[in-house]
Amino acid sequence: AQLLHRLSRSSKMPWSMASFHVVRVRASWTALLALSHFIYLLAGATIFRILEREAENYNRNHFLMEKLNFLANYTCLDGDALEYFVKVILYAKKNGVNPSGNSTNPSNWDFSSSFFFASTVITTIGYGNLSPSTVSGQVFCVFYAFCGIPLNLAFFKQLGKCFTIHLGRLEKGLVSVVPHKAVAASLFFIAGTFLFLVIPPLLFSYVEGWTYGEGFYFAFITLSTIGFGDYVVGTNPGKTYIYLYRSVAGIWIIFGLAWLALIFNMAASIMEHVLDQTYPSLRKQREAENMPSSEIEATSKI
Repeated sequence: AQLLHRLSRSSKMPWSMASFHVVRVRASWTALLALSHFIYLLAGATIFRILEREAENYNRNHFLMEKLNFLANYTCLDGDALEYFVKVILYAKKNGVNPSGNSTNPSNWDFSSSFFFASTVITTIGYGNLSPSTVSGQVFCVFYAFCGIPLNLAFFKQLGKCFTIHLGRLEKGLVSVVPHKAVAASLFFIAGTFLFLVIPPLLFSYVEGWTYGEGFYFAFITLSTIGFGDYVVGTNPGKTYIYLYRSVAGIWIIFGLAWLALIFNMAASIMEHVLDQTYPSLRKQREAENMPSSEIEATSKI
């Protein structure tokens, strides 16, 4: 009986050792990614602080000086009245009303603008410059996003498959000319860059009065779903826009997001490939991490 008990314990040891090995591999690979992620965040925070802190202090001091000059020039106003007026302006800005201009400013909720807003909801861009102000609008926005975001992800997934299929066809068409997949991927990247990131800023610069750099910045921040809201198309009260301008921008966002998401996935795959070539042990770790439990058990039995 003792011999059978020892044999049964010894037969379980390979499985236990294999499980322990997989857990250790998962922990090491996860720790490496977490450490890299944290270091990247620290580097970004440090650089942004260096680049933006001085400008923030200047803008703050400039605003305070402008307030003091305004009170000095208009002695009929006191500080409390000015602060109240500033709060009114901020409240208007928060609710999507541009404080500059007059009542003839274009509506934020005509069909074109509403279509643009709906596209920013389901794509999770969320510029922050416009949001529902009524309770019914906020409730509907929650349910609309709850149903629309999964639908949008499914659409992006299918659109990514279509892009991949066309990329494969492009590879087959070019294999007789230049037998290298990198050429097809490069052409796909270049064509998409011109279509979604190079040409649209030219249009935005012309319509919005931005510089090309500002238009390119808006395009990338939008298509990467960062969406700060510092630049948004169709919001200048001094401009007269074509009725479907923002609707067309919404369609550009949807297809541009799908293209850029595929580019990001390709970039991640390239990074993994480079790491595999540089550090072969990392590839073995990921393979062990992704190995199903049935294969681990079979391997341990062998």
